[in-house]
Formats: sequence, structure tokens, C-alpha cells
Amino acid sequence: MNLRELHYLVALADHRHFGRAAAASFVSQPTLSTQIRKLEDELGVRLIERSPRKVMLTAAGQQIAERARRVLADVEQLKETARRSADPEAGSVRLGIFPTLAPYLLPHVVPRLRQRFPRLELLLVEEKTDIVLRQLHEGRLDAGVLALPLHDESLHVEFLFEEPFVLATPQGHPLAACEDLRLRDLAHERLLLLEDGHCLRDQALEVCARAGAGEHDGFRATSLETLRQMVAAGVGITLLPTLAVKPPVAPSADVVLRHFRTPPPSRRIGMVWRKSSAMAGFLRSFANELRALPTGLLDPHEDDAKANGHRQRRARR
Repeated sequence: MNLRELHYLVALADHRHFGRAAAASFVSQPTLSTQIRKLEDELGVRLIERSPRKVMLTAAGQQIAERARRVLADVEQLKETARRSADPEAGSVRLGIFPTLAPYLLPHVVPRLRQRFPRLELLLVEEKTDIVLRQLHEGRLDAGVLALPLHDESLHVEFLFEEPFVLATPQGHPLAACEDLRLRDLAHERLLLLEDGHCLRDQALEVCARAGAGEHDGFRATSLETLRQMVAAGVGITLLPTLAVKPPVAPSADVVLRHFRTPPPSRRIGMVWRKSSAMAGFLRSFANELRALPTGLLDPHEDDAKANGHRQRRARR
């Protein structure tokens, strides 16, 4: 048995197709098929159920593929340990981040990361939280930026920042005129929310429960941008994270943003990695860079103050 055979088995488990698994492994299909049969002969157990249209793993095949995945991840950790000992800030980092944060946080942190770690290759994966966690455990990712809390004893958690929510309403909505919202002002309102699987949906539902609000029936968005467009069209109101309304995101003339009194509803963001990771020392340095956001970026009122100052300067002219 060798690592190459284990790699082929994992590729087959991922793709469930000999041709696609062979292409992903950069070998011919007959080569991959021969190596899988060799592995079956060596282990003395059938790993694959072959049919004309699809490939299925047997129960033993599934268990062995998962163990093989962990073995391959451990081997990568060994290689990474060697690379990091030679140059702690070189190599690559595979970072998972969830969709309601990635496009709004990354423009503010990636330039700084490139400047701080010029020899680092940053590989970003944007997926929902459950997928990021699964890939983290499987060794496909080195770390994840996720919403807290996470209840997983195998992961190390570094708190990064707390991000307030703002309320987005259409023009003419009664709450659009409320300059200083209290949570109880949302009582009996029905909010537009994301579909199941997004951690932001769970966070918004928690805010709704505290405020005595509910969910808008018959609509669940697939992204924050869909929510924003639905608010602009007058369909309803929603909660948006502060980073999602900051430049470079362009403001919408049809959406009114209202802030909550202190303390506002918010979400906590952290960076997580396996406690067994050989990259732990470097990942702490990486987390420190993510934590050092530009001043005022997480203050919902910052852009309002600038906008008011700009309007006053124009009025004096």
C-alpha cells in the first residue's frame, strides 16, 4: 500500500466517477482503476461497487476512504511542518470563510495580508459554515473564519471582532424615520431572512426572538445581495452586517439604513484551526493581521458622520 493508492481512493470517493477522479489525479482512467483493484486485493475487501453509470463505495470503502483522507492530511501536515521550519511565513494557507462575510471583509484585509506575508500563497474557499468545518476536519482547509460560538473541542478559536447589525428598510417604511432604533422597535415586524444553512439566518432569528419579531413568510434569500434588492423593491425589511454596508459596497438610494442604540445586536467573528495543526504558531500571527481592521470600519455611524460633514460643507458653499 502506498500514498498514491490512498489518493486515488479519496479522489474516487469525492468524484464518484473513474474518469473525473483520474483527471483530478492527473493519471489515465485505466491507471486509476488498476491501482484501486490493487488496493482491494491488498486489503482483501471490496471498496467499490462498479456500475455502467456511476461508482459507489461499499461500506468498507467509505470507512477506508475517510481514514485515507485523514492519513493524507497528516502527511500534508508533516510536509508543512518542514516547510514552516525553513520559512514560517512562506508556503500556502487554505482559508475557508462563509459567504455573508467573505466579499465584505476580504477587500479590507487581503492587501494588508499580502504586504505582511509577501511569500505566502493565500487560497480562499467561500462556503457555508458546515462545509468549512467539514473540510477543516478533513484537512482540506488549514483554518476558517466563522461566526462564534463554535462548540468543537478539537478546534482552537481566536476571537477576531464583533460586527454590529444595522436595519435596512425601504423608503417610506415607518422605521425609516427612526434615527436611534431600540430592539423593541422591531416588535411584531416580519423580517426578510436568508435560506437555511446560512449562519446569518440563525443570528437574525435570535435577534427576532429577542425583539418579538418574526420572519417574512414565503421568501428566503440565497445571498445578502438578494436581501438588499428585495428591501430596495419594497418587499420588506432586514438586518445587514455592518461590513456589508461599508465601501466598497455601493449604497442604494432605495434602501434606508438605521442603527441601533448601544449595545446593538451583533455577531462575533473568529478564526479557527485544528488544535493538532502544525501551523498553529503562524496561524496566530495570521489571525492578528485579520484582527487589525481599519479604524471605524466596524462603526455603523462612521459613514453617517462623514456624509453629514460633507452635506454641511456643501451647504456653506
